[in-house]
Amino acid sequence: MASEKDTELDSNMFRPPIARGMQTLDRSFFQNIVRLKAARVFDNKNISKIRSQLERSKDALQQDRLANVYPDPDPDRAKVGKKCILLRPEVRQDSLSLATTNESTNGEIPHHQTNGDSGHKATPWPHSSILTEFVIQDLISIIPYNLNLDYTYWPYHSIIASILPESLRSEIPSGFSQVGHVVHLNLREQYLPYKHLIAQILIDKNPGARTVINKIDDVGEENEFRTFKYECLAGEDDLNVAVSEAGCEFKFDYGKVYWNPRLSTEHGRLVALFQTGEAVCDVMAGIGPFAVPAGRKGVFVWGNDLNPESYSGLTDAIARNKVGGYVSACNQDGRTFIKDAARQLLEDEKKVEIKKKVSRKDPLGTKPEVLKVVEQPKTFQHYVLNLPASALTFLPSFIGLYPPELREKVSEGTMMPLVHVYCFSTKDELEAGVSSGNMNEPTNPIGDDNIDGHPTVHTDAQEDNAIAKICAIVSQQLQHEMRPGRMGDKDAVEVWDVRDVAPKKRMFCASFRLPEDVAFRVSGR
Repeated sequence: MASEKDTELDSNMFRPPIARGMQTLDRSFFQNIVRLKAARVFDNKNISKIRSQLERSKDALQQDRLANVYPDPDPDRAKVGKKCILLRPEVRQDSLSLATTNESTNGEIPHHQTNGDSGHKATPWPHSSILTEFVIQDLISIIPYNLNLDYTYWPYHSIIASILPESLRSEIPSGFSQVGHVVHLNLREQYLPYKHLIAQILIDKNPGARTVINKIDDVGEENEFRTFKYECLAGEDDLNVAVSEAGCEFKFDYGKVYWNPRLSTEHGRLVALFQTGEAVCDVMAGIGPFAVPAGRKGVFVWGNDLNPESYSGLTDAIARNKVGGYVSACNQDGRTFIKDAARQLLEDEKKVEIKKKVSRKDPLGTKPEVLKVVEQPKTFQHYVLNLPASALTFLPSFIGLYPPELREKVSEGTMMPLVHVYCFSTKDELEAGVSSGNMNEPTNPIGDDNIDGHPTVHTDAQEDNAIAKICAIVSQQLQHEMRPGRMGDKDAVEVWDVRDVAPKKRMFCASFRLPEDVAFRVSGR
């Protein structure tokens, strides 16, 4: 077994050369020759069996991103397809040498020199008995092997760690978002002098990446559409991307609409709450990460976004994913849409026929059989408000959602909709951050938007404080007392902890059933 010192040495063997102070990426600089030993296999038909046993005995090389079977280093043997199996890095040339090895063997260690019965006195044999037996059986011999590593071998983290000054290596930029071919960074100031190096290495090391951008303001700081200013660090300044999520395809200009790939889990969580045949009002739908997947499962979605580019992207996604029977798009202010959509849905007549697929064996012109007809509900079962910076301020629009002239059109016993409103915590609410999941059932934290941010763990007191403050704001906006509890319970708000978005700042989803007192309230009461 290798000692701690040996393990450290062997780990260093596979590291790239140090390139402190490199200003322009020089890929040719990153070369390393790792001096190993290898088992030369005499007959190729034995390679699989020998490799399998040497891996089990821990004799074979087991290194990330490296195979352990290579062509024989002898050109003549390699030309006829001969192979060798690299041995673990602890077995270095000096420890493998035998007292009787001489130049006449070209460094190869014949099996008779390793046999205790041969009469030769050898230095300690650093291999398992399995490898020893293969040598004795004349199936292999042990040879030196120089493994050449270059820039293509090392991952991003290893390369950039060899370039950055020691003072910046404690928090190497290692997190980023990739949207289609665009890699999106949010670099801290101390890493800006190395931004072009970082960007070029990221393109090299991430398949499909062609453009790297760095955000230079906060999302939503430039305008209300949650877009941001950016600088292109590497590749083409082309932000027209194609992405796939939940089996749906989206095409859009990433510089003109909001899209966050880190929210895919949250999109899936909420869509899973929607049932086939229900109606959902997506007030800030963007290009449809909630609306389109919901439409695919047979949910009627009224999607809206104030951003004309998002509306265009949503319209395209509806057509591209063939969900026009269930999903519609609108481009208006969300506060107006909340009330208008509720009114229009009461009057709208919409049915979708579910048809049996036509078999290839059916005659041409055969009309598909209608299996069932799904009718759009008259009221929404869910409202989604995904604009965390300000969505809570839209809640007053639910006051008087069904005024007297509409209330009589709402069927007796109709459940009021569940409202899912996204919001952010503030520093005083969660001074040390919180973990992800249901606030009453916390799970592990997930990553944040910043390339170098670090999620932290909450305390029960901080958790209770965050829930209480969110409930207080909901109560204030609705002018109705709400309390922490389970989604759907009377006057209860369930707070779901979504994710980190910045140090000491987290995103939440507050879900509650709209109280009838709020929905039916007459203005002025």
